[in-house]
Amino acid sequence: MSLPQPEVISRRPLHYELVDRLRDMIIQGELEPGQKISEKALCERFGVSRTPLREAIKILAADGFLDLTPHRGASVVKLTLKDFEEALPIMGALDAVAGELACQNATDAEIEELAALTDHMTERFKAGDLIGYYKLNSRIHELIMEMARNPTLTQTMRVLSERMRRARYELAMAPARWAQAVDEHQAMVKAIQNRKGVQLGRIMKVHVIHKLQDLQAHLFAEER
Repeated sequence: MSLPQPEVISRRPLHYELVDRLRDMIIQGELEPGQKISEKALCERFGVSRTPLREAIKILAADGFLDLTPHRGASVVKLTLKDFEEALPIMGALDAVAGELACQNATDAEIEELAALTDHMTERFKAGDLIGYYKLNSRIHELIMEMARNPTLTQTMRVLSERMRRARYELAMAPARWAQAVDEHQAMVKAIQNRKGVQLGRIMKVHVIHKLQDLQAHLFAEER
């Protein structure tokens, strides 16, 4: 009896694991805007050599999370109001496309999952749990992107949204605006349940515009 051919298990390169770790540290505020990256400290922390760490830094610089300056090393990007004013309208347009595609391609099971996630997020809103709300909010938008069945769209949106995520976690929404955001998400669910792609795209685009208005009002007032 012949033995089956061995299966090759692919291992993810170390520098990609470091990209994920460092990105999380930036989003969660462990590495603060403007902070210089200490290669020595990070190599010691993660038990790695400088080679994979530098590869990770290059990727994060290309994605807009780090500033990489010759002979000076890397530092965490400090986003300005201008950065948000440029990025969020693009995100709104991409969200609109994703909404239309999601209505065409989503399965009934995915739509049920979206509705359940939105209900859970509404519960976090009622409990005043902003962090829990934002985590579910992120998953809801990820799911809509998955429903769109367009990897290029998903990858482009992922890079943009992750850069914006740190500021969103710092944003303490006013009660009226928070309630409005929840209503917008409930409207998204109804639109996709009815397979109304244009309507969903419009709701999602307006939702992003409101995010920009929140950031303008609360995070960057001093820049005005």
